[in-house]
Amino acid sequence: MKKNGTIVEYIRNDLMKSEDLSCSETMLHAADRVYGLDLSPQAFKLASGFGGGMGVQGTCGAITGGLMALGVLFIKDRAHESTYLKELEQELFQEFREKLGSTDCSYLKERYEDADGTCKPLVLKVAQIFETLIDRELARAGSLS
Repeated sequence: MKKNGTIVEYIRNDLMKSEDLSCSETMLHAADRVYGLDLSPQAFKLASGFGGGMGVQGTCGAITGGLMALGVLFIKDRAHESTYLKELEQELFQEFREKLGSTDCSYLKERYEDADGTCKPLVLKVAQIFETLIDRELARAGSLS
């Protein structure tokens, strides 16, 4: 697989603002463009309910959008086919807690929301963590050129 840019570049270049996307939608759109996931417009709608911590300041939408991308990248048919996705998720959540202090939207918004009321600084940090893990795993599988 040849990457088309980076998730971080798309977010730095204001994908979120230019397309009026939530944090979860931004992560999924950026991953789709970078890794050629070939998601349909209907598939992108799946991320719409996860922004703002699922609308209740729960788990960060950037994280849940990234998890959606992981499923497309690393699951053949169903999550139960192996423990691989769960192991990646556990690693990610541990890293998010270590680097960001929490995975909860309410906690993260207090610390990372910018003057414009967006979470772009946070989405960038989440993107860096996801992209590092995705690239590592694709390289291990021999899928990243």
